Amino acid sequence: MTHLFLFLLMLCVGAVAALQPLVNARLAQRVGGFLPSALVSFSVGALVLATLVLGSGRSPGLRGLAGASWWELTGGLMGALYVSSTIIVYPRIGAAAALAAVIAAQLTAGLLLDHFGAFGFRQIALDWQRVLGVVLLFVGAVLVFRS
Repeated sequence: MTHLFLFLLMLCVGAVAALQPLVNARLAQRVGGFLPSALVSFSVGALVLATLVLGSGRSPGLRGLAGASWWELTGGLMGALYVSSTIIVYPRIGAAAALAAVIAAQLTAGLLLDHFGAFGFRQIALDWQRVLGVVLLFVGAVLVFRS
């Protein structure tokens, strides 16, 4: 897969990520709260993933779990925090403001993770263009928020 394809794929995933909290917030109205909505969201996702893994005919590859560090198992917790938070925040400040804050924070964290080559991934040094891009994104986030 080319880098361009992967970039375009993430643009599409980003569009879906903007829609997910709206769907979950609407579900929260129907089921009586953000926690039940988040539970349903994660349960449907887990069911789809289990079906894909088991339907692929390949071994689930879960034997390596025994050797995993505790922090390698926190991805689901992070996802639950994100999903639950967006269910609460989206209806109150709007999709654009919530996404602007999330994206600005994600890009800042991404720059730092790249710079330090966190978790053994590729190291990409900070430079003024990347820092300026994040600063401009934060300015944009503030302009979008303007409560």
